[in-house]
Amino acid sequence: MNNDAFVKNVGSRLIEQIRNGTAPWQKPWEPGTSFLPFNPTNGTRYKGINVVNLLSRGYGDARWMTYRQTQTKGYQVRRGEKGTQVQYWRFDEERKIKDSNGRPVIDGNGEPRTEKVRLRRPQVFIAHVFNAEQIDGVPPAPSRECAWNPLEKAEQLVQAANPKLQHAAGNSAFYRPSTDSIHLPLKEQFPSAGDYYSTLLHELGHWTGHAARLNRDLSDPFGSIGYAREELRAEIASMIIGSELGIGYDPGQHAAYAASWIQILENQPLEVFRAAADGEKIHTYLQTLQQQQSVSMEELQVDKSEIIEEYNRLVKSPEARRELEKQNPGLVAARDQAIVELRREKLQKETAERQQKVARVRSR
Repeated sequence: MNNDAFVKNVGSRLIEQIRNGTAPWQKPWEPGTSFLPFNPTNGTRYKGINVVNLLSRGYGDARWMTYRQTQTKGYQVRRGEKGTQVQYWRFDEERKIKDSNGRPVIDGNGEPRTEKVRLRRPQVFIAHVFNAEQIDGVPPAPSRECAWNPLEKAEQLVQAANPKLQHAAGNSAFYRPSTDSIHLPLKEQFPSAGDYYSTLLHELGHWTGHAARLNRDLSDPFGSIGYAREELRAEIASMIIGSELGIGYDPGQHAAYAASWIQILENQPLEVFRAAADGEKIHTYLQTLQQQQSVSMEELQVDKSEIIEEYNRLVKSPEARRELEKQNPGLVAARDQAIVELRREKLQKETAERQQKVARVRSR
């Protein structure tokens, strides 16, 4: 199956599930454990559209692996079981270093030296994975219960983001872009603390769309197709974050957007790929606010510049961008995120400089 067929297949499946109210982000997920799909042979969590696609299969076990990996472990895929496609991208590859005569350069251990080389055109691959429920010989799934207090983790994430929060008696929860503020009912109005944080994290997903953060278009009015697109991003993000924190996921009033989501995917199946990628960006953005970064800003700057340089090399016109969106949406999303982050860093730097200038004037 090529990438175009994969996009159509995933889109068609999700349209049917949205109609039935069973798409992954339309279903509640229990708190206390992580339900996101992962590969037990290397501990890697599947990301982006692969999360949505694998969750849509309805298995209770979160473990997925390739046929070759099952053989390496001594397991056996049961006869007649069909694999599920996952999509991954390769931006560089290992190549042997050669001298001026074209011979491999050998290191001190007698092994050929290699280097990572950026591919002229990133490559997309489709692989097949099998769920643990399709495989014989797999040991029982290890407990994925949280070894931490999920509510404390959620509060830490909120404090790290430090959004402008306003609570008032009522039934409305929303993010207001014009004031960059999140509005929620009173805490005691929620059935549980988990419900409160689930709602807050959803609105925090919208909060990341501000121009000084991830810079998504938040101007579309309620009930519009553009509003439904943004809602889809926030739903996928809060599903991912809810699982990682262990507070679970409550989709809330998703039925109002179902018709719009179906219309979007019928016209543009690739939109759910973009939404899943943005959901991961939201998760990553909020996560990095909470974590100490081990990579220096200078190194991050280089990475962003390289992504933008690669994009600019491939895109010389609006038509070229549309073509690249079909062939390599991952690169387009990475470039757009790099632009946003550079803009955000510039705004933060300018703000800090203005504050220092004001402080100097006041100190005179």
